Order: sequence, then C-alpha cells, then structure tokens
Amino acid sequence: MEYRVLGRTGVKVSALALGTANFADPTPEDEAKQILERAVDAGINLIDTGDSYAKGEAERIIGRALKGSGLRKQVLITTKVFPPTGPGPNDRGNSRLHIMQACEDSLDRLQTDYIDFYFIHRFDPDTHQEETLAALDDLVRSGKVRYVACSTHPAWRVMEALAISDRQGYARYCCEQPPYNLLDRRIENELVPLCLEHGLGLMSWSPIAQGVLTGRYANATAFPEGSRAASRGGIYAERINEAGIDVGNRFVALAKEAGIPPIQLAALWVKDQPGITAPIIGPRTLSHLDDLLPVGDLRLSDDVRQACDELVPPGSMVANFHNSAGWGAQSRTLGIVDRE
Repeated sequence: MEYRVLGRTGVKVSALALGTANFADPTPEDEAKQILERAVDAGINLIDTGDSYAKGEAERIIGRALKGSGLRKQVLITTKVFPPTGPGPNDRGNSRLHIMQACEDSLDRLQTDYIDFYFIHRFDPDTHQEETLAALDDLVRSGKVRYVACSTHPAWRVMEALAISDRQGYARYCCEQPPYNLLDRRIENELVPLCLEHGLGLMSWSPIAQGVLTGRYANATAFPEGSRAASRGGIYAERINEAGIDVGNRFVALAKEAGIPPIQLAALWVKDQPGITAPIIGPRTLSHLDDLLPVGDLRLSDDVRQACDELVPPGSMVANFHNSAGWGAQSRTLGIVDRE
C-alpha cells in the first residue's frame, strides 16, 4: 500500500481511504467489522465515517470493532458534523452549540478520546465561518480533535476559511473532501489548484460514480435492484443519466482493453490524478473490498489517462455529483442533507 503525506500536516495516510457509509445500512455489523479489519491488514490506515451515517450506528460499529481488536492506534479516524442528528432545531448545522455537542457524541460512539480529522460535512449558510472555525479551534486546543477539514465546499468558501484561520490564528483546514470521478471533474477547475497552492489534501468520495463506471446501470429510468438509485432515490437517482451511462459503458470497454477491472480502473484514475491524496472506497461487502484493494499498488499509465480524458475532458462533467452540496447553479435547492 502506498502512503502519502496529507497536505502540510506531515501525517502519512494510505492512498486509499476506507469509507463506512454502508456500515449498518445495509452492511451488517459482522461483515462491517471484517471489512474494517481486512482493510487495515492490507495497509489502509484511514477510516472515514460521519455522525449521520446510519443515524450514528456506523460510528458505533467502528468504535466496537477498534476496541475489540485493539487497532485504534494503527488507524486515523475521520468523522463529520453538520447533518441533522436529532429532532431539535439546533441538532444540526455548524454552530458552536451543535459542533461541541456533536463532537462529544461522536467520541462516545467511537469509544475514543480523540478524532484524528474532524470534517465540516457541508457549508452552513446560517452560520458565519468564523463561528465555526473558532469552535473547531477550541476542539483542537482541548485535544479532542487533531486536525480539522471540510467536505464538499465551494473553492471560494475554502479560501475564505483559510483566510479567517490565518487572520485569527485558528486551526487551519488541512483537507477537503469533494465528490470526484470521471463523470464529474469540475473540482479540477478551482478546488484542485487551490489545494495544491495552499497545501490542503484532497480525500475524494464516489470514485466509481455510484457504480455507473462499472456498468451497473443500463438506463436512466429503470435502476437495478439493490442500487442506491433504486433503494434511496432522491440525490442518488438524480446522478444517473443517459450521458453518464454512455460514458460508463465506454469506460468499461476501455478497462477491458487495458486488462484492468472497471471498478479498479475507476478508483485508480482518481487515486493518480494531480492533488488527490486518497479516494474513499466504500465497499458494501467484503468481496467489494477485495476487488478494490489492489488499487493501492497500481499506477495509471499515460495512455490510459489520455483515453479517459477523451471520454470526459478535464474540468468538465456529464453527471452531477455535487447535487448534495446545496450550492451552485447545478445543485439542488439549498437544504440540509444527511447522506453523501
């Protein structure tokens, strides 16, 4: 497994991160624990979760698994704050009130004294960033959080946060976690250059484009049973369109010609793009994890990279994976979402 330095932190992280959004929903706990342990055995040291995943149960599973196996010191845990975690009006968002309580709750569920990377899951239009960053800084100074980061923020908001932190002496975002795959390359226009210039890592999500790049979807209206688009609808269904499926089919053919399974090539393409620290792989089953683990030691060839660029040119998109962001002309109506 390759290891890379995340931003300017000096922390070495595996070139693949284990995503846990499927833990408990639908992956049962026993298999989730096997996935986690197999990933760590393979060299993955970066475990990504969120306080809203399966209503906190993903964090609980990780906490029980790490405590039972004694692996806590071998891994780096990321978790997130912002989506609703309760019925109250303040059980969500990026206020100091919610961040402080959410952090305590995550620590309790994870059965740990500290969170390695604490992410602001989405930008909150109701809370000034200075309020959010001051709260995060207090968590870092208290030792409950080692590093702070953000997820699916527009580049200008990331830059604003860096400026506030520099001005006030607050803990600085060390990483951004955007959606990124061959179907939606828009982060290459502003976010990737920003992160390269200012020393932020990029830990991207949805590298296989929700299965579109593996040929899972035959058309944009009849979704396969068990797929996210079929079982969850909403933002997941909105990401599936005919243009994306067409590229996905051509990508599968390209992968076969290159002698690489499509699921591996999709993750490899992301892993070896400029600025990317680690794509987040989110296996639903142990066999899915085994399919993806070889990517940690593979390298993307120049000819395959060029062929991918011909499918979807740099900086462009054929499917909208920013539709959970709540900002931008091509995003959904502004609102709070609880899943990626």
